[in-house]
Amino acid sequence: MIKVLVTGAAGQVGQDLMDVLAGITPPGGDVSFQPDGVPVGTDEFSVMGLTHHDLDVTDSQAVHRTVGMVRPDIIIHLAAYTAVDKAESDVETCFAVNEVGTGNLSDAAFELGARLIAVSTDYVYDGLKGDTYVETDATHPIGVYGRSKLAGELRCRPQDTIVRTSWVMGLRGRNVLHVIADRVARNEPVRFVTDQVGTPTFSADLARTLATFARQPLAGIWHVANRGTTSWFTVAETAARAFGAPEGFVTPIVTDELSPTPAAARPPRSDLSTQKWEAADFQPMPEWTDALSRFVADRN
Repeated sequence: MIKVLVTGAAGQVGQDLMDVLAGITPPGGDVSFQPDGVPVGTDEFSVMGLTHHDLDVTDSQAVHRTVGMVRPDIIIHLAAYTAVDKAESDVETCFAVNEVGTGNLSDAAFELGARLIAVSTDYVYDGLKGDTYVETDATHPIGVYGRSKLAGELRCRPQDTIVRTSWVMGLRGRNVLHVIADRVARNEPVRFVTDQVGTPTFSADLARTLATFARQPLAGIWHVANRGTTSWFTVAETAARAFGAPEGFVTPIVTDELSPTPAAARPPRSDLSTQKWEAADFQPMPEWTDALSRFVADRN
């Protein structure tokens, strides 16, 4: 049995991951998505899930004490400071969580002979490549959040696993899809940008890939996202129609038209290639539109 410690277990990915590691398909999940061909057994993993109330990852002594008591084989690190705009004026806290916290966990894992799986972000890129990003592309974050996550990556050791993902959304999180569904129910049209392009990632699918990384000693940087490059406008329009909105419910705008102006800049195009994942003979990630259909079906 593989012993796993999960930080951020109360978040949208954390809740889905706790299900997956228990052999349960989470809400919005796809029972046919088994990346390594083998369903997760109900007795395969022994899991301890911690919230930020249980463990302050910025406290080195607390991290080492907790890891020493649990003695996990794998630490899956989901706890993060993700308030992208707030981070611009809360730099110290953002770096404390995303850089120092990740470093503390990597250090503790190393001392115990365990491996850290750290979840990172497409925001480590500036979005100016003009094409899909691969793992070997140069990083150049343009905001505090992205810089803090990259700093956290650099605190990881060579044997650790870094999973960069993007535009994460799930049934258990308060995310853009729930906002759209609520606005459709109230018949309140929305506006979304056409000039921010990326790859949506559904938390149930991401959680299942993390179980695969826990099974296999795959070190280094890996991109994980649902397949398909799209814009926030297209995501919103597709979701709104699925929730029953009439045509024209979503108005296309550009980032400069947002009001109030966001404090943090976003990468204009940060879609992630999963070719490395597929080259490792894992089942391709589901299309984002398929994942969205599952989200809508389970939410309704």
